[in-house]
Amino acid sequence: MADDKNPNNQLNIELPEEISEGIYANLAIISHSHTEFVVDFIRMMPNVPKAKVKSRVILTPHHAKRLMKALADNIKKFETQFGVIDESDQNVSFPPMSFNTPKAQA
Repeated sequence: MADDKNPNNQLNIELPEEISEGIYANLAIISHSHTEFVVDFIRMMPNVPKAKVKSRVILTPHHAKRLMKALADNIKKFETQFGVIDESDQNVSFPPMSFNTPKAQA
């Protein structure tokens, strides 16, 4: 029985070193079907017109809703501790491809 091996019903989670460093993304695109949600995490670079998907996470609708609630809870806790996150510059329908940096020259 599973309870015999783990009497406290605790989940033992392993975090491999190559995953522990994380992947930086500054754009997420979410799509869904009737059975799953797909979240593509993308990294856009200044003055580069092509962006790459760095990670893709596929969730069931139930897990997607749990993730949404967990993010909302964590954002609330973050804002309580550090102040409200400013969204004033987030009214753009698509992120700008230029980060207001000078174009690279060789």
